Amino acid sequence: MITLKIVLLGAIQGITEFLPVSSSGHLVIIQRFLGLQENLVFLDVSLHIGTLAALATFFYKDIVAACKDTKAILRILIVTAITGMIGMTFKKTFESFFNAPAPVSALLILNGLFILSTGFIKKGGRLPGYADSALMGLSQGIAITPGISRSGSTIGTLLMRKVEPGQAFRFSFLASIPAIAGAFALEAKDTDWTKIAEYRPLDVTAGIITSYLCGLLALFILKKALLGGRFHVFGYYCVLAGAAFLLLLK
Repeated sequence: MITLKIVLLGAIQGITEFLPVSSSGHLVIIQRFLGLQENLVFLDVSLHIGTLAALATFFYKDIVAACKDTKAILRILIVTAITGMIGMTFKKTFESFFNAPAPVSALLILNGLFILSTGFIKKGGRLPGYADSALMGLSQGIAITPGISRSGSTIGTLLMRKVEPGQAFRFSFLASIPAIAGAFALEAKDTDWTKIAEYRPLDVTAGIITSYLCGLLALFILKKALLGGRFHVFGYYCVLAGAAFLLLLK
């Protein structure tokens, strides 16, 4: 695999991991178009290092503050517990979608329609509570399915619950850290690390750096769009992209 393809996958991972457009869905489909048939688990784990670092960098102060707030920790634990139960229960079902680009494209359209629906919601002004955490955990669990965006489903759920957009953005990503880190650890544990010999260190490093920088950019764009009342705009992209992928896969 040449460096350009890894950089491209790093950019896709970084941008789509945080924007409400489903990173796993895009990777499933785009890997098919790029003709990448080899085992990419090692590379996928590597790219997640970049996005995790971007998350830690962007929310550093919020993470420190949350660690000192007992109620915030409890809300995050509620989200994590519900997401974890869903993930463990339906693990095989979710994994089956990684080899099914057509259903993933259809789910991307469904994801877009949900995000578009948030444009009809009147802006709320309250903080997230325990009930919001439970519903967000459910949304985050369902979003393990490729084609369904984690940030789209969780932020959308909080907006529908009348949570203030800035608070919805902050809580969505703070509560995602344990789930993303846990998924990363499990994936790393199951990775065949002998595959590292198939990639040049420069290629892997380039992919990680690209996913990190693109991740930071995506977080900035999403925050600005959300605070500006333009979160629903991402729904148009998901619907069009999903429809285009379906047509191209025929």
